[in-house]
Amino acid sequence: MSKATVKAYASPSCVLLTFDWSDGVTHADFLGFAIERSPGYTKKGDPQFLFNKLDFVPIAKGSKPKGSDVAPIQKFNWWDGGLKLSDRGRTFQYTITPVLGTGPTDLKLQTASSGVVDVAIPNSSDGKIATYFNRAVVSAQSFLSVKDDLKVQMEWLANGLQEAIPEILSNSDAFDCAIYHLSDGLWIVPAFMDFAGRGSITYFNKGDDDKSQPAIDKLNATKHNISTHKRDAISKLMHDKFVVSHKDGSDVAVLMGSTNFTPEAQTIQANLLHIIQSPQLAKLYQTRSTLLAANKKTKDTAVGAGWKPITDVAGSDIRVFFLPEPGSERQFLDTVTDAVKAAKSSVLFCMFTASDTALMDAIFAQADSKDHLVYGLLNAIDDPEKPTKSGAKRNLPEIAATIYHRSREKPDTLPYSAFGKNAPRGFLPELRTIDCSKYDLSVSSGKKKNGGPPPIHIHHKFIVIDGDTAHPTIYTGSPNFSKASENSNDENVLEIKNNEPLAHAYVAEFMRLYNHYRARAIWNRTHEKQGAAAATGGDPLVLKTKRDDWVGEAYRDGSKSFLARTRGL
Repeated sequence: MSKATVKAYASPSCVLLTFDWSDGVTHADFLGFAIERSPGYTKKGDPQFLFNKLDFVPIAKGSKPKGSDVAPIQKFNWWDGGLKLSDRGRTFQYTITPVLGTGPTDLKLQTASSGVVDVAIPNSSDGKIATYFNRAVVSAQSFLSVKDDLKVQMEWLANGLQEAIPEILSNSDAFDCAIYHLSDGLWIVPAFMDFAGRGSITYFNKGDDDKSQPAIDKLNATKHNISTHKRDAISKLMHDKFVVSHKDGSDVAVLMGSTNFTPEAQTIQANLLHIIQSPQLAKLYQTRSTLLAANKKTKDTAVGAGWKPITDVAGSDIRVFFLPEPGSERQFLDTVTDAVKAAKSSVLFCMFTASDTALMDAIFAQADSKDHLVYGLLNAIDDPEKPTKSGAKRNLPEIAATIYHRSREKPDTLPYSAFGKNAPRGFLPELRTIDCSKYDLSVSSGKKKNGGPPPIHIHHKFIVIDGDTAHPTIYTGSPNFSKASENSNDENVLEIKNNEPLAHAYVAEFMRLYNHYRARAIWNRTHEKQGAAAATGGDPLVLKTKRDDWVGEAYRDGSKSFLARTRGL
């Protein structure tokens, strides 16, 4: 028999494994894969099988995951999220073994057909680019096992992302910062308070959006070495989130990404940050910071908008774009749209919202192509349960997330209620998981604001093109790929090409989120009513006892499932 083939995508905190067994097409009793990791999870490090929450019987209350040797993985991809911060830099060996049989008492591991791959877990920094993805609440079911201590829970969810801002400040003797929202009293404001050098913070405060003001007031009262600059002359939002690091009179590094400087952004919401060691990039961000601190109007900040190349980051072809663009110009969005049209293999998009018609049409055109794979996640815009200022009900669709699975056809739309009491058996109701307001300086006296944490789970703003190839393209930063971000907001975004390890980190972290949402959506189709009993026979959260009940079209040439299986994505 043939050997199972394996491909790995590694981030600092997650490994996505994609695998295939071509001989599966000839075995009607092919029931999936057993995945063994060495070293395992125990202190001794004995080899151990990755766990599967699903079983051959419906998930029971209090049931624990089983090893994949007795509960096979009935997919062609799986991820190892059981990595600790101390595992970064270590190498793990994964052995993927096809399983034949007829059910739980008849499982035969085909060890002669096992495929093996060694995976080095990357450190947060590769020397030039440091990458921080948090766990966030969604897809982080191990959150259930974290002890009932708010700070410990937040640290677990932040997954090291909370260290990024203190880290860049500790390596600086001066900094300049532009931030949409600043309110985190656990990690970020204390890091500013401890900073001994010169600092400058430009913050957004317009109309009734004064979330940053309490933190700014605290800094102004005690930190005379840090100047603060209100930004309200912008047409809509100053939506930037960046810090420029200076050392010995030189611009040395930039912190940027999707993460606002709030407790929920680092923990509950899915976000990322990068620290990039590049004097060229730091100088450009410093120029931008000075412009924002002067509180210029939109027409002034839009002057000279365009892509600027960065050549001092080895292993990456980087360009930066500072928005807004003047009038109705759309050089940024057109660049992304053209890059999507030129995709050779795949497009992954993960956004809080996406409203640009030309860009989305280009993405869906690739989704319709027989040669391309497209996966996407979009978050809802607001909480439909939250009343307006007048007390009236909001006129909003009750949507929590939209999931695009390999094509544009039949996207899964998860209702808001799917993340509350009607969560699947054994899964966490994620709408109101933890209350971070104790560490939110914008909330007075530690009281909950608007009933608790906002139901924003996907706050990412990135598109990865051809992330499964040797020549990927990544767009990442603060804009939501919308007209407002293009022509009305202060934003910053990077184009990063040909950095395969970084693209692998994005793919792994995206698929971790995607697979969780996808499982929730599949379950929700048969359990739309609160408290509904498990569907009999066709329960999507029960392992199957025949190959054709779980492989779908994976062995039908010409299908998207076949393309995903053979391409390893």
